[in-house]
Amino acid sequence: MSDNRQSLARQVLGLLDLTRLGEDDTPAQIEALCARAVGPQGQVAAVCVYPEHVTTARRALTGSGVKIASVVNFPDGGEDPGRVERETRRAIAAGADEIDMVLAWRALQRGEAAIARAGVDACRAACGPGIALKLILETGELATPELIRTAAELGLEAGVDFLKTSTGKVPVNATLDAAEILLDAIAARGGQCGFKAAGGVRTLDEASAYVALAERRLGADWVTAAHFRIGASALLDAITTELGG
Repeated sequence: MSDNRQSLARQVLGLLDLTRLGEDDTPAQIEALCARAVGPQGQVAAVCVYPEHVTTARRALTGSGVKIASVVNFPDGGEDPGRVERETRRAIAAGADEIDMVLAWRALQRGEAAIARAGVDACRAACGPGIALKLILETGELATPELIRTAAELGLEAGVDFLKTSTGKVPVNATLDAAEILLDAIAARGGQCGFKAAGGVRTLDEASAYVALAERRLGADWVTAAHFRIGASALLDAITTELGG
């Protein structure tokens, strides 16, 4: 059982978006985060930081292969496509490989899907083909299966690269129920889009439940960093403990 747990820990480590999104983060804290991203047991898939810290992260992780992700329209999910485009372009110019954008989910709640879609289209255009776009749906705020499914379909139709559950900044973040809806939507479109669980995934057992769900829906071969991520910070502590670090 211990060998299985260690194998799981190594798998989850390679799927992790190691995240630090504090309002008072300093360059020194970002450098420390990046040092943890390439530990002796292996390295994470990406680090996710605010745009102002992308340059620091890029410098710290040069040559490692770890992706640099940054957030836009975060955490509020505003409704100005111009803001989304500006923030996206700045993050990419600073060195971001991936953009995690918050959907204008309140517009979707009001039934104004076109407003929500406009921001996604602006971000997709600014990213171009070379930058991965993860769309944060804020599933805990959307709350109902119908709205979560509508948000997922909107993202898939817009050509995003990942559907992501949450910002981690609201009362209800990632849940297995929401993940199941997103994964089913992804599977129905052929599994080209990826999935990211974010917010509240702190233990290896919690992470394992998301991995198992994705494997049931899309197959074990699909669950790689190209398609599956977990956004967390505390989870790395659990992984490190399991691996004896």
